[in-house]
Amino acid sequence: MNDFQEIADRVEIEALRGEFTDAAMMRDRPRLAALFTPDGVLRMPDIPVEFIGRDEIRTGGERLQSQWDFFVQNSHPGTIRIDGDTAVGRTYMQEVARLLDGRSGLNFAVYHDTYRRTPEGWRFAERVYEVRYVDTTPLAGSAPGPGAQAQASAEAGDAGRAAGAGEADASATGAAGDFGAPASADRLDRAIAALRANGFTAELLDDAAAARARIKDLIPKGAGVFTGASETLRLSGIAQDIEAGDRYQAVRPRVLTMDRATEADRIRRLTATPDVLVASVAAVTETGSLVIASGSGSQLPASAGGAARAIWVVGAQKVVPDLSTALRRVEEHALPLETVRAQAAYGHPSAVNRLLVLNAEPQPGRGTVLLLREAIGF
Repeated sequence: MNDFQEIADRVEIEALRGEFTDAAMMRDRPRLAALFTPDGVLRMPDIPVEFIGRDEIRTGGERLQSQWDFFVQNSHPGTIRIDGDTAVGRTYMQEVARLLDGRSGLNFAVYHDTYRRTPEGWRFAERVYEVRYVDTTPLAGSAPGPGAQAQASAEAGDAGRAAGAGEADASATGAAGDFGAPASADRLDRAIAALRANGFTAELLDDAAAARARIKDLIPKGAGVFTGASETLRLSGIAQDIEAGDRYQAVRPRVLTMDRATEADRIRRLTATPDVLVASVAAVTETGSLVIASGSGSQLPASAGGAARAIWVVGAQKVVPDLSTALRRVEEHALPLETVRAQAAYGHPSAVNRLLVLNAEPQPGRGTVLLLREAIGF
């Protein structure tokens, strides 16, 4: 290999590392995942997480970033040693971040990299993230906009707890901007107990990965499964598991290929009466009610009773004290986030045109709530 080729390779690898930081900062996980080889690996033993392959790198990263209030990453060039079509190197990182649950910190870390030349150019074959220093002292600053308000509320909650405020936390106040923080362990337990008392099967799971595995246990092979449009299902990988594989008869991919004008009735019946519905909710109350909001109403019949079985996967930030707070969460938190998504996807804002409140499940075993200890989705 001549000197010019090595210089060109070094420039391309440096660009690859810079593209990674830009994709992370812009929260562009599909672009970030494409920087890896198809079998590439992203390992972070100190967190701990390990993602293998582009799909896991994308969905796993989206799940992690859904917990951020803000995240700033600075990368500094390290070594590169090239050996033909492979190379190794290091990238030095400085990061500041705050999560939606109020935790924040500063850390310095090293990415230990393996690179591979591919037809697409140089790509990461492996990145291993090693933390060298971490400082969890609460950050004094904040991101502009809603994050700053959320931080102020979190700090007020910390002060209240220090003064003996007991169980009250940010999401219990119901203040606008607080609806993204995970509920406390006691409040999650209260919600689970109330759901069970109201006839739902309710399980408390650690995270989205646990829910993803549990779904496979709950749904028999070959069942007709309708997946409701949901950021929770998308970020967790549950939607992809159901819709892309051949384990189930997935309803959503099927109806997306059908003609809306000539097959409207068939679409309506398929989505209203599946064997199994898998979806999420906008809020779950500590009194054991589920609140589901919709613009079109197409997902509501299956939740209300049309599906033979229904499974709702719910992030910890969606637990609220009562129904009135749940309705405020819909309007003040979920709707603005969904409007941003809908505007980008469809070119128009979302709307809460229909609301469904499930106060109890009269048919034993029909409705299952998988409540997570982590925040995910809207």
